[in-house]
Formats: sequence, structure tokens, C-alpha cells
Amino acid sequence: MNTDGRPEPQRLRVLIANEKRERLELLAQVVAGLGHEVIAREIYVKDVGAATERERPDVALVGLGLSSEHALDLITEIVRESSCPVIALLSAKDPAYVHEAAKRGVFAYIVDGDAQELQSAIDITLQRFAEYQSLQGAFGRRALIEQAKGILMARHSIDANHAFDMLRDHSQHNGRKVVDVAQAVVDSHLLLVPPPTDPTAAEPAR
Repeated sequence: MNTDGRPEPQRLRVLIANEKRERLELLAQVVAGLGHEVIAREIYVKDVGAATERERPDVALVGLGLSSEHALDLITEIVRESSCPVIALLSAKDPAYVHEAAKRGVFAYIVDGDAQELQSAIDITLQRFAEYQSLQGAFGRRALIEQAKGILMARHSIDANHAFDMLRDHSQHNGRKVVDVAQAVVDSHLLLVPPPTDPTAAEPAR
């Protein structure tokens, strides 16, 4: 607990990126001062993707340096290789850059903030990211169940309600989640689908 009774912030593994080395070092000091671990400091776009994939940070902070395109490319590489949220750091308001950064996958941004504002931005971003992942998982589970229902409907000539009843009954009888049963149906169907015929293959001699 802090002196004001609040819980201590979680110690995070943070990747920081900025084309300006001096800003990178200052940011590293701020992050360390908040009690987090800086696991990578990247300047070049060609290196940041590999570092992100290798280190698997909890959050990434990308500063806007001399070139907005460079910063946007850094964001793109991190988002492509990572399952962590990205926060854009700006020294002044730049709506056009923020709009482009959002299109590249940034979860939040902060303008010329101090250490506590940065910590608050991190806390809010992690909460939003967790909600986003949960929502993504829910959509994925729903899509998987619908796919399994479609397979059962085609195989047994039944409607959607009966197909779901089959999934649910099997789930209850075997102590498995409906989504796990649906995954098994989809996996087995993929194995049973015959391979496509090759129209160029020669017919057997008679």
C-alpha cells in the first residue's frame, strides 16, 4: 500500500521506442521511477518488431520524435508483433498524428504529461485492453459455436436450435464447456473433409 492507502501499482515490463535517443533515455528514467522494468529501448523501425516479439512487453510507449511517419511505423511494427497495448507520447497536441496513430492501433495517447499522468494513462489503457481482449474472445467463441452448429445442421439435417441442443447436451454429459465441444466438432470436420480433386490429374486407364 502507498502512504495514501492506495495499492502499489503493478510492476510492468515496458518497451519504449523513440527515434530521438535523448528522449528515449529520459523516458526510460521516468518509467523506472514509476517502478516498472524497461525491457527494450528501440530507435529503429527494423528492430522494434523483433524486440516486441522477443520480449513480449506488457505495454509499449512510443514517443513522437522528428518524423511522424517514423513514429507511426514504430507503432505499426509493435502492433503487428505484440499482444500488448501501445500508448503514444506527444510533446504537443497533434490531432492529425493522433488520428493516424489510432488507425495504426494505438490504445491511448498523452500530451506532455508528468510521471503520474503517464501512470494513470497506463492504468486506464491496460483496463481498456483487457476489456477489448475479453470482447474479442467472446466474439471468437460465438463464431466458433455458430460454425459448429452449421456443421451439425448439415450433417444431421436439423435446424439451428437442435444443433445447439446437441452441443449443450454433449457439454453437460461430458463436463466440458460448449465452446470446447464446438472446437472438437470443427476440428473433426476439418479432418473428415475430403481433399479437393485435382482437375489436371489424368484419368485412370480403362
